[in-house]
Amino acid sequence: MATSLLLQLTLEECCQRLELPEDILIEIVEYGIVEPDGKTPAEWRFDTAALSRLRQARRLQRELELDWAAVAVTLDLLGEVERLRTENDSLKRRLLRFLEL
Repeated sequence: MATSLLLQLTLEECCQRLELPEDILIEIVEYGIVEPDGKTPAEWRFDTAALSRLRQARRLQRELELDWAAVAVTLDLLGEVERLRTENDSLKRRLLRFLEL
């Protein structure tokens, strides 16, 4: 069985990859935009999903000139839209199967 390596970045490594100051990344975590593993900033580890979400958050903040609270709300709403789209697609498939009977 093949094992996959999971990317786990420290706070410092994550800041370097995203070109963000540590205090900004700490603020992003405080808004709940990402939830790293670990209890304190020194213990935090960011996985690939967190890194992707941070990139998306950074892009929203920069391009739309949003504050981090607005970015958090925007990301939550985008996630809800995606969840609803997935649910809608599933329901459409179920309806088509029902109509084909």
